[in-house]
Amino acid sequence: MKILKFGGTSVGSPERMKKLLDIINPAEEQIVVLSAVSGTTNSLVEISAKLLKEDKQAAQELIEALHLKYNDFVAELLPEAEFREQGQEVVDYHFKFLAGLTNDLFTPIEEKVVLAQGELLSTTLYHIYLKSIGVPSVLLPALDFMKIDEDNEPDVPYATTHLQPLLDQHKDNKLFITQGFICRNSFGEVDNLRRGGSDYTASLVGAAILAEEVQIWTDIDGMHNNDPRIVKGTKPIAQLSFDEAAELAYFGAKILHPQSVFPAQKYKIPVRLLNTMEPQAAGTVISTESEKGKIKSIAAKDGITAIKIQSSRMLLAYGFLRKVFEIFERYKTPIDMITTSEVAVSVTIDYLDNLDKIVEELHAFGSVDIDTNQSIVCVVGDFSAEKHGYAARVLDSIKHIPIRMISYGGSSYNISLLINTEDKTEALKSLHNRLFE
Repeated sequence: MKILKFGGTSVGSPERMKKLLDIINPAEEQIVVLSAVSGTTNSLVEISAKLLKEDKQAAQELIEALHLKYNDFVAELLPEAEFREQGQEVVDYHFKFLAGLTNDLFTPIEEKVVLAQGELLSTTLYHIYLKSIGVPSVLLPALDFMKIDEDNEPDVPYATTHLQPLLDQHKDNKLFITQGFICRNSFGEVDNLRRGGSDYTASLVGAAILAEEVQIWTDIDGMHNNDPRIVKGTKPIAQLSFDEAAELAYFGAKILHPQSVFPAQKYKIPVRLLNTMEPQAAGTVISTESEKGKIKSIAAKDGITAIKIQSSRMLLAYGFLRKVFEIFERYKTPIDMITTSEVAVSVTIDYLDNLDKIVEELHAFGSVDIDTNQSIVCVVGDFSAEKHGYAARVLDSIKHIPIRMISYGGSSYNISLLINTEDKTEALKSLHNRLFE
């Protein structure tokens, strides 16, 4: 069985939703994971924000506006009266539920339920559409098998235990549809997967049933060797290892969330990134295999702040770094890059909510310098110890650009460089011309 995930743009209009059958083959065993219709989740976030602020009138207006959009969506997707009526009933049910929330106490628990409505709508409407054209399918409620534990981590064994019986109940059916993003938490409440959304769902479903492969269908033909929005002439990468893909995703490749492929990686299930608009394009295959001896891609991550702590107390001291890192842990602030010397340590962060408190505590160890408006440029490829000269080529490519920090050797897959954000475009272009041309 294959898992096919389609994002919001792939189901963003009735026309695009209908075209999914150009890709989906009802004769093959498949589970189709759908995101919410593009724009819906943003609208639901806005509605929730109004309700949390108790601005019920504004929330009601937003709900009504979104309801009207879905009325038009149903009319275009389901022209036959019988099925249009079924679709309208579904839409009216969900929006009656949303409207009812404007009369009650609204908490973050209800907010999670509101955010789930987009995926519940898209999957049910697509199921009705397939029925209207005579294509058999089964709607699998993700809330029946997708669960996160007390640490908000997905429970794959739980998914296996609860999903497989649902599939076994419909052995004569080959096409299944389920929701991305949504799940239940350890208390049984409606929740979401946070990181990676529907991609994460597809990877988790693939892991739960040991699928043949997971396909992530988006609006770009695979992961490119540079940012196509900035650099001309980028090309899709045919093959990446899971580790290489995770590095690229973490450091700026927007096509994939860095953690969304981890379940597939753990169970060695290939992940294929494909383009809904160009189904024939080869895309990118992410697996345990990778081409060796090559530089694969360049990515950049903005919004970085560098913090340098300098103290003579570091010299020959043990336990110093642990005390420094405990401050970041206490404020739940992840660190991207780390470099050290005998008397100083520099780190980078992109979560700044607690920056002032962190800096205040760091002053107890010595002087603290802050650099804002920084970007991390990450070059991913085969940087194993036996590969000579690759690091030199990277650094030589941007010798005319000031570098604030360098991280090399932390893994065999990347070199990370911290530069001023104003130099990012020049760095990406210069690296591309030197490494790929």
